[in-house]
Amino acid sequence: MLGFAFGGFFDGILLHQILQWHHLLSGLEQVGQDIRALILTDGLFHLLMYVVAIVGLWLLWRSRSNSHATTVGGGALLSSVLIGFGGWHVVDAVLSHWILGIHRIRMDTENPLLWDLLWFAIFGVVPLVAGLARRASKPTPGRLLVSPTALAFSVVIAGLISAFPPQQEGPVTVLFAPGVSPVRAMTAIGSVNGQVIWTDTSSQVWTIVLPEGQSSKALYRHGALLVSGSLLPAGCLDWVRL
Repeated sequence: MLGFAFGGFFDGILLHQILQWHHLLSGLEQVGQDIRALILTDGLFHLLMYVVAIVGLWLLWRSRSNSHATTVGGGALLSSVLIGFGGWHVVDAVLSHWILGIHRIRMDTENPLLWDLLWFAIFGVVPLVAGLARRASKPTPGRLLVSPTALAFSVVIAGLISAFPPQQEGPVTVLFAPGVSPVRAMTAIGSVNGQVIWTDTSSQVWTIVLPEGQSSKALYRHGALLVSGSLLPAGCLDWVRL
């Protein structure tokens, strides 16, 4: 479970936020034209990964009393992480890329299949096969290859990177709730001394630049649903008020 969640966070952070190669529903023409839908579905995707991670952390905590797991847990834990991580990318490739077609690894390329296959092999097949091979091999008691605490810490850190609101200078994308007027949106942006770069035709999605050291939290008091720390197309969920 933790390996699966880690694979989802890895995908969201690297492909959605840093490289900005795709959104969850970039491949759907009607949805792809509505940046509000893209932002919100990316956010819901990360919420699902948080649920998976929480369940995985709970299962890891429950297993702490298993003496056999404590003895050989390093190898078994590493196997599970590799299988989960690779499994995520295999499922994502087969289901999301090739069956449903909701997105590809890289949308802005003339040969998306090449990128799909590269990602499928490197981050899907290789770790999945390595995990299965390690699980099938004879356990080596006393060799703690992966610390449960370190694994839990890594997953929590990945979740925080996906969820923490931007605090630094630079562009952010803001999604305001339906009913927030352009005047109120400008008031919100003024409350954080933001400079407007772009807005969509609905005046619900804005890209702004924050001054150095300026927090974006005040935007939520003025009707913001989501603030994302990447340029358009906007990245994944940072903070969502439900």
